Amino acid sequence: MKKFMIFVAFAALLSGCAAHTVISKQGNFTVGGTVLTRPGAYDNSKFVGWAEQEETGQSYRADHAFVEYQIPAHAKRHALVFVHGYGGSGSVWQSTPDGRDGFATLMLKHRYPVYVMDLPGRGRAGRTTAEKTVRPVADEMFWFDIWRMGIWPKFNKDVQFPEGTEALDQFFRLMTPNLGSGAGDAQTVAQTVDKTAPSVLVTHSAGGVLGWLAAIQSPNVRGIAAYEPGAFVFPEDDLPPAIDGLTGGTAPIPVSREDFLKLTRIPLVLYFGDYIPEEISQNLGDENWRVRLQMARKFVENVNKNGGNATLVELPKIGIYGNTHFLFMEKNNAQLADLLAAWLKAKKLN
Repeated sequence: MKKFMIFVAFAALLSGCAAHTVISKQGNFTVGGTVLTRPGAYDNSKFVGWAEQEETGQSYRADHAFVEYQIPAHAKRHALVFVHGYGGSGSVWQSTPDGRDGFATLMLKHRYPVYVMDLPGRGRAGRTTAEKTVRPVADEMFWFDIWRMGIWPKFNKDVQFPEGTEALDQFFRLMTPNLGSGAGDAQTVAQTVDKTAPSVLVTHSAGGVLGWLAAIQSPNVRGIAAYEPGAFVFPEDDLPPAIDGLTGGTAPIPVSREDFLKLTRIPLVLYFGDYIPEEISQNLGDENWRVRLQMARKFVENVNKNGGNATLVELPKIGIYGNTHFLFMEKNNAQLADLLAAWLKAKKLN
């Protein structure tokens, strides 16, 4: 009887351990970038100051991406590479405003290796060759509206975003200035995928177009899950008309037909949240995403009519309500992670 009880206790211990994710490897690295080298010979006897330097003969590394990764034990074959949008860094994938598991952590629990990027000039990749002036711009109420949390200061009804001043404070403090030029961002994403291959890109907002372009550049992109992408590529010989809107509208980005057809060879899924109207609105956030959702529908239609495999998931149409533009950070993000995991499995990307 005693031996049996020891066995039961040991089995329970193993069961408890199985509920936790074991990390086999983690770390970070940089991808891409440039090196500036000033002509002349470096003289190590000169001291100008800590912030100011005599640059002659010295070098400066910049314009790279910073990538943090975690690889679970018994990892699945395909890695997930997370690409953030405008105003953010990779931290949006790693945390939530109310302290729950971030989306990358949730997908790690599904046993996917996760690679979270800070794009050049953002977050921990802030060392840049672009000359920009950083100044404080009071804009948080504008973004509250644009990102469909509500109409300031009132949240949308039944919103999934964690309400309250503390969560909102944490959320806005995740924002970071964009110090990069943006010129090589798609190439840097492609280089990251080449390093982590085979991989699925998980993109958000302004990072969405980087996903389309990176997949055109790298055959190691095996799929893309895009959360509310903000812009779309189309074959240059089949461009839909631009769609006007209060925030400037949206227009198709032309690429060659040959390049566009590369997107038809991998599975794509696009997720859009709630509070996006079908009719013209006078609210900036409504209008900004009304036109982008309409262009997303045209993009998916164009991919599929060319033999592709693209799916548009409008969450309210499948019974998931209350999500804003930052849907993967919200109270139901575990449900959305399960949804993504099911799609990955269905597309044999596990």
